Amino acid sequence: MSPIHVSRRPSLLLKIAIGFFLGIIFGFIVAPIIPGSVVLKDYVMPTIDLIGKIFLRLLMMLIVPLVSSSLVAGTASVGDIRKLGRIGVKTVALYLITTAIAIFIGLACGNLFRPGIGMNITDELTATAKEGKSIADVILDIFPSNPIASLGNSNMLQIIVFSLFFGIACIMAGERGKRLSNLFEDISEVMYKIVHMVMAFAPYGVFALIATTAAKFGIVILAPFVKVIAAVYVGCIIHAILIYSLMVVVFCRRSPFWYFRGIREAAITAFVTRSSSGSLPVTLSNVRDNFGVSESVSSFVLPLGATINMDGTALYQGVCALFVAQAFGIPLTMNMQLGIVATATLASVGTAGVPGAGLIMLTMVLTSVGLPIEGIALVAGIDVVLDSARTCLNVVGDTAVCAVVAASEGETLTDLKFSA
Repeated sequence: MSPIHVSRRPSLLLKIAIGFFLGIIFGFIVAPIIPGSVVLKDYVMPTIDLIGKIFLRLLMMLIVPLVSSSLVAGTASVGDIRKLGRIGVKTVALYLITTAIAIFIGLACGNLFRPGIGMNITDELTATAKEGKSIADVILDIFPSNPIASLGNSNMLQIIVFSLFFGIACIMAGERGKRLSNLFEDISEVMYKIVHMVMAFAPYGVFALIATTAAKFGIVILAPFVKVIAAVYVGCIIHAILIYSLMVVVFCRRSPFWYFRGIREAAITAFVTRSSSGSLPVTLSNVRDNFGVSESVSSFVLPLGATINMDGTALYQGVCALFVAQAFGIPLTMNMQLGIVATATLASVGTAGVPGAGLIMLTMVLTSVGLPIEGIALVAGIDVVLDSARTCLNVVGDTAVCAVVAASEGETLTDLKFSA
């Protein structure tokens, strides 16, 4: 009998975790110790920043070709328009329900932590923010007038809509459509190979992104707004552990440990990059490789989720709306808080899956209940810290819905058999 060789090479997750913690140590501890160093300021930090930006560019490079090819192939592979409609209804319904629950949790955390009490801000603070789009504009922007321009501008909602139409047309076109959908399936498989190539660079990219962010803002950014940060992070943890775990246990008949272990790489990538869209290649890979979800489900549910499912963003908006109201001494009635739930649910659908977009959409929520828009400036200083948590929850929520939809369609989810 030949001896069994056990690989002692560290897993990609371990490498990413090492890069993450080294980045924190470097940014919060090493960089502040030698602030006057010319070498650090002029050479080391710019180089680290460049590495982080390259990693983000590589992730963003994958999004449009990966989403468009996999969504067309996934839609066409369903083969039955009625089944596709059934999957679509389940997906959108779950996304909207979990988003509404997230806002309630955010409001509960805001009422519990009361982060703005005692700030006593009146009219000294002024700020400028982009005006949020109306609901009508958000709906209109879903539909592309020029799909080529949508691809060039990386307008994900429009790309998804056109890809869905294209995939459905492939089903309706019969044999000719099948040949064309096979081409898109081949393209998506090649794109997954590129994903693995890019992820080999992930530990270095994660280190660079965390180190740059920590060194730029410093640990002092956390001190004045500890309650806001705590409310958002606690809310995200509660939502992930209670809501997503319950969904997985009830609908997938799997343990929460199975679930969180399977999506850990995607969660870390989302936390570091602060981009739901940028994390999509890793999310797709985790769900398919670790859960065994089919291409027909994952290629439909996950790209759609990266664009419209913003549970973390919605939760953050609930906390921040209460924070602004408390800071300015404005009482919020129960009806006003219910208005926040409705507005934030719709606003989260129109929130782009890129870093910092939630801050812009917070404008719509504040305006809807008559809160001063100047309150945006209170949150802007710590938005980078909050963005990591809310983006991570967004992506974790996408995977939960994907697993539930797959199970509801009769797919057998696999057991995890990969190393820690």
